[in-house]
Amino acid sequence: MTARSLTLGGQAYPLVLPNIRDPRLHVAAVIITVHVLGQVGLHFRVSVPQILASILTCFVIEVAITFYQTRSFVWPASAMLTGSGVALILRVVGTPPDQPWNTFGWETFAVIGGLSLLSKYVIKYRGTHVFNPSNIGLVAAFVIAFILVGTSFIEPLDFWWAPLNVWMITAYVVIIGGGLLITRRLKLLGLAAAFWLVLAAGVGLLSATGHCMTANWSFTPVCGADFWRVIVTSPEVMIFLFFMITDPKTTPSGRVGRVVFGAAVAIVCTLFMAPMTDEFATKVGLLAGLVAVCAVRPLIDRFVPEPKSAMDDLSLFGRRLVGTAGRAAVAAIAVLLIGAGIVVAGTPARGVTVPPNLEALNRDPPIVDPSTLPPITVHQEVIDFDHTLAGEEMASVALQLAQNLEIENVALLRRDPSILPAVDHGDRLVEMEARVAEAAAGEGTVLSHYDFDALDVSLLVPFGAQTGLSLGFSGTGTLTQETLDGSGALGSSQSTPFSNTFAMRRATGDRWLIVAVLPGP
Repeated sequence: MTARSLTLGGQAYPLVLPNIRDPRLHVAAVIITVHVLGQVGLHFRVSVPQILASILTCFVIEVAITFYQTRSFVWPASAMLTGSGVALILRVVGTPPDQPWNTFGWETFAVIGGLSLLSKYVIKYRGTHVFNPSNIGLVAAFVIAFILVGTSFIEPLDFWWAPLNVWMITAYVVIIGGGLLITRRLKLLGLAAAFWLVLAAGVGLLSATGHCMTANWSFTPVCGADFWRVIVTSPEVMIFLFFMITDPKTTPSGRVGRVVFGAAVAIVCTLFMAPMTDEFATKVGLLAGLVAVCAVRPLIDRFVPEPKSAMDDLSLFGRRLVGTAGRAAVAAIAVLLIGAGIVVAGTPARGVTVPPNLEALNRDPPIVDPSTLPPITVHQEVIDFDHTLAGEEMASVALQLAQNLEIENVALLRRDPSILPAVDHGDRLVEMEARVAEAAAGEGTVLSHYDFDALDVSLLVPFGAQTGLSLGFSGTGTLTQETLDGSGALGSSQSTPFSNTFAMRRATGDRWLIVAVLPGP
């Protein structure tokens, strides 16, 4: 720090500014660079006012508290990191995309950033804070918001930010390059390596058992090897690895202690993520793992050698753990129990529910002539996301949409809701099941036949529950509704123009399903 003075009202107060060699400035440089990349090329759903609200709130609170305690003005480097970290991970549902100066939700960032910072003054042990402030603030915010309003208010940043383009590659270079340099300088590289290796092993075990989660950036559930790849290479996990779990104030100071701490965080994170089926809960589970281990860090300090002692050596500590046959057996049993715990914990998220086949429709399957479908306009964002979704492939998806709509009519005619999971999912499945129940109760049946004049395809990215990316087919044309009486006789037929957006997603990993029908293009 560089000491100067600031005169206010005739009174001189010490002014403490950061030194260019302060590691906190280097961390800030990395995080701010990621923020800039998010605004310029990665299309983060966060605005500059939201980011500034979190950082400036932490700035003001920290300056006020340190002035009250020391009667000096101290540059709040750590506080600004807390605000920046909160702004990097927090998202307010409904924030408009690609509007960098929109002020929507800025107060949420200010409140969560401020409370995160205050946690280090409220929760202390032996004169220092117990938890990484941004970490515990985010976990508390996500959990409390979920309990009160579900996932419709705030959500965490996605594990995967964008296709592997120049912006993502640049982000990786900045995060990993900066992270390695900073953790090496702080002698925390062993902690980071232990975390990543143990996390890779734990998530690998989950993946091998068929673990799946839904995510905003995928049309299908992310399962098996894809789940492993996404987690261990996620830029968001790299941020967590290099800049959150490596907070020097909340980690052990000895070499052995830091490695044990990193491995423990990885194990608990894996256990917390294991039962989660969507990205929201998986990300909160990852963040909560650090909170849990920080809470029991005094126990880790008792278990590991004293810092800088003769035993504070990884090779010596390893030999001590498995130095005898008995200790080696205990260590092996511990590893097996942890592995078994991960497998058992992952039961709720295991496997993909494959929709029933269409054999029930083979007696009189609906036939849709592909030539009746109009040319399809595909937005560039769809092609940029997946270049295979153009031309014949998109025509195939459009044909499945038309077929699914006709198969819904078959389910209504047969009063058979078991057909619907083959073509519908989510809100649309619930809606159609209710319509089938009404038809079975003798309340009449309304069949809907869509004749498309135009189809325009874009990406639909949901907020909150993070239950999957969808293709939005904005269609216009003629809707013919046939009303049948209780005996199945045609009562009336009416044709009207329609304009709807049909959300399509491979929600169960197999066929493209209708997940919602929204009004308007």
